[in-house]
Amino acid sequence: MKNILLIGGSHGIGLEIAKNLSATHNIIVASRTAEHLGDMNLKHITFDASTDTLDLSALPESLDGFVYCPGSINLKPFKNLKIEQFQEDLEINYIYMVKIFQTILPKLLASPQASVVLFSSVAASTGMPFHSSIAGAKAAVEGFAKAVAAEFAPKIRVNTIAPSITNTPLADKFLNSDVKTERAAERHPLKKVGQPQDIAQMAQFLLSDNASWITGQVFHVDGGMSTLNL
Repeated sequence: MKNILLIGGSHGIGLEIAKNLSATHNIIVASRTAEHLGDMNLKHITFDASTDTLDLSALPESLDGFVYCPGSINLKPFKNLKIEQFQEDLEINYIYMVKIFQTILPKLLASPQASVVLFSSVAASTGMPFHSSIAGAKAAVEGFAKAVAAEFAPKIRVNTIAPSITNTPLADKFLNSDVKTERAAERHPLKKVGQPQDIAQMAQFLLSDNASWITGQVFHVDGGMSTLNL
């Protein structure tokens, strides 16, 4: 049974990861609310990445897995973006994650081999209009993940998942009607938008021993958008 810390695991993809793993592993969810966690066999820590310092005493001596789920979707023309919005996206997607990674590093190193799963976006590698802020923040995540994967191998594996638009509360304003959902689906070679379970299953694999020879990779779970042009 692995000790796995999820930051932001009470909604969307994080919630699906918690559902998948809570029956077989020791899951700790650190999030602002425990909404939707229900009666799952896990531990919840009230935590806001923007203001709180993670209480190490609330965690086990070693961590075998770490997943950072918070993110943002801030899509605007570049000329309409203020520098504060770039800073906010960078903080939510990257800076807060780095702070937590540093805080829990000794616990990750105490594991025989820990697995870290971070989240990027298809926009970090595929040029898309109106994505300059989020693409920049997520590209920082990808670069960081490869650097620390090299630095801490073989003790810590670090991989990144880069989804396209996924049907989560974060993306609700882009998928809140049948017409919007259909248009989003048509942009993908597989003609559908992602579901939280699509991404959660990849995270579950990367956290498992079945992925013990995988590190420093970016996995594009994006309906083919990043590589296929139909």
